[in-house]
Amino acid sequence: MARRRQPELRVLGLDSEVVVVDKPAGVVSVPGRGGEVSLPELLRARPDFAPDEPLRVVHRLDMDATGVIVYARTLAAQRALVRQFAERRVEKVYLALVRGYVESDGEVSLCLYYDKRAGHMRASPCRGKPSCTRYSVRQRVPGHTLLECQPLTGRTHQIRAHLAAIGFPLAVDHVYGGARAVLLSEYKPDYRPSTRHAERPLIQRLTLHAARLSFTHPADGERVTFEAALPKDLRVTLNQLARLA
Repeated sequence: MARRRQPELRVLGLDSEVVVVDKPAGVVSVPGRGGEVSLPELLRARPDFAPDEPLRVVHRLDMDATGVIVYARTLAAQRALVRQFAERRVEKVYLALVRGYVESDGEVSLCLYYDKRAGHMRASPCRGKPSCTRYSVRQRVPGHTLLECQPLTGRTHQIRAHLAAIGFPLAVDHVYGGARAVLLSEYKPDYRPSTRHAERPLIQRLTLHAARLSFTHPADGERVTFEAALPKDLRVTLNQLARLA
């Protein structure tokens, strides 16, 4: 059986207190979730980390999302960063490719709660925890809009649930009303399928990217910002759709 190729990791920042990583898709951010390889395990396998490196969880990204994530290397750093997240002093900026044309910038202020029957989060005017997401239009392409999203609260699946609630689910997110993949054939009128193989999707994973993260460094109190560029699959998808405009 062929050994699964491990994804390449890009470390954005590293010192004695924190490590900031550009997380690839298909990697869980918290160890012990469903038997999947986790980002801390991949980091510990690198020569610049010890096998028992205490990479402490501060926040999470969905397995198929990409972008900036921070881990603490000391207990004091973990406590300081978790406090900043809880007190909403961390600035988080995401890029989300959604289905449909979003006309203008806006804000979603809907409570979120876990629906046991559905198995995911639900948005509601009054049930659940108060939640707020601001969004602005970055680019429009056939059938889709690229949004810059800033969650002002930190609820589970907040961006995914909020955007779905206003009728603009992520382009790929079957849990919250999106598709399982983006296919060029659905948007290109003169698309000609290959006679040799089935159509390859432009992208078939969650179209959500953590683009920027700003926080106060626990060691010296300085404000620091880390950014991650759009990953290749999402960038290619946007370029291919833009050509049809």
